[in-house]
Amino acid sequence: MTNEVTAVSVPQGIAEHIKGLIRRGELGPGDKLPPERELAESLGVARVSLREAFKYLQDAGYITSRRGKSGGTFVTALSQPLAEWRRDVLEQDGELDDLTAMRVALESHAAALAAERRSQDDLDAMQTAIRQQAEASNRSEFRLADTTFHDAVGKAARSRRLAQAIRQARSEFFTSADLVRHPDPVEDHQQHQDIFEAIRDGDPARASAVMCAHIENTRQELRRLLGT
Repeated sequence: MTNEVTAVSVPQGIAEHIKGLIRRGELGPGDKLPPERELAESLGVARVSLREAFKYLQDAGYITSRRGKSGGTFVTALSQPLAEWRRDVLEQDGELDDLTAMRVALESHAAALAAERRSQDDLDAMQTAIRQQAEASNRSEFRLADTTFHDAVGKAARSRRLAQAIRQARSEFFTSADLVRHPDPVEDHQQHQDIFEAIRDGDPARASAVMCAHIENTRQELRRLLGT
């Protein structure tokens, strides 16, 4: 029997957490991380573990440290991890389809549940994210608004585990916003609007269908950009 249990050290766990924030767009290129003491306290970890995590993230090209008055720890332009991700996707047959299938399974179900369980606060959060995406002036703002929208849908599903699984699935790959200057803002904005309207109208089947179409559109765009 294959043993799939793996041990993850505290520094590895910290690194994966921060990497997930970056890959989902919650932290973007040029963003400054909180001071070491503050970040360690917020994560509930020892500073020595945080330093080990930072070393891994620096070696992997996710963050860089600067000295001086305006120094600190910053997110890089992400060229190294993005290049490695593209290589992995191209070298592993079916990897992109597998990642996309996972997102479709999780997020289409979440959208259907959200249509049944959403509150007005949930709808307000989705609308705010859609507006922020439409008003985004750069790639980082666009990605953050995109993540905020999908998080709002996950929250509206009223399943903590499902919402966590969606966040993990979305951190498994860089979205098309990282591969080009900017995804088509009009098209992406309209897709989110369609999802929102289905959830607002309490239509689980339509919410699931439009979410599937949205994620499939992302897959097709990534295929085009990756040349697969």
